[in-house]
Amino acid sequence: MIPFITLEGKRALVTSGTRGAGAATIALLEELGARVLTTARSKPESMPAAQFVAADLTTPEGCAVVAEAVEKRLGGVDIIVHMLGGSSAPAGGYQALDEAQWRSELDLNLMPAVRLDRALVPSMAARGSGVVIHVTSIQRELPLPAATTAYAAAKAALSTYSKSLSKEVAAQGVRVVRVSPGWIETESSIDLARRLAAEHGVSVEQGRQMIMQSLGGVPIGRPSRPDEIASLIAFLASERAGTITGTEYVIDGGTVPTA
Repeated sequence: MIPFITLEGKRALVTSGTRGAGAATIALLEELGARVLTTARSKPESMPAAQFVAADLTTPEGCAVVAEAVEKRLGGVDIIVHMLGGSSAPAGGYQALDEAQWRSELDLNLMPAVRLDRALVPSMAARGSGVVIHVTSIQRELPLPAATTAYAAAKAALSTYSKSLSKEVAAQGVRVVRVSPGWIETESSIDLARRLAAEHGVSVEQGRQMIMQSLGGVPIGRPSRPDEIASLIAFLASERAGTITGTEYVIDGGTVPTA
């Protein structure tokens, strides 16, 4: 029987693949037959050295190191998953964000994708095939003014850039799509639930509920699991999604209200 999804023989780059949804995506892509390279600032002990390149993607130099490693180790790339993202900005609203903090959010959430695409997409276009997946966030639509203004703005910029790129390269056989997660129950989000529970003297489950309430509620009643994010990405990267490009897939348990 032919499997529903196969990525046999495909070469993939997944940024920030050492934990959470990134690690789940790598595991699934490999299970489906892809050769995968990932990157972060430092390598976990459990990750094979051949699968990893150490680089700081917030810098042009770090992106150049990864692009070179893709060519040397994989001989090119068929799938790029831009998973890298996050925020270190302080709470306190727009007045708490100085020039350095704005730059930091853009350098983490927008510019790595711009730089790596600039380096790697031309070879995809020359070959006439390839898939680029930009992982954005529902925060671009539902920013939390007290805490995520800069992060949300950077993810909104990534989404707009992704849409523009999709229109430019579609005729050359390269698909560009976006995956927009809500709250994902990763190691760090579980730690946040524990911290909230300790601060407020409640259970960890009540801490989880506090996070969901801060987002306006999650109708399905729970966050997404990393493997669920990975499953959507794998489908979009496969030939089963061969005519899907230029659009965004929200995976958030119903958090973003729809008409």
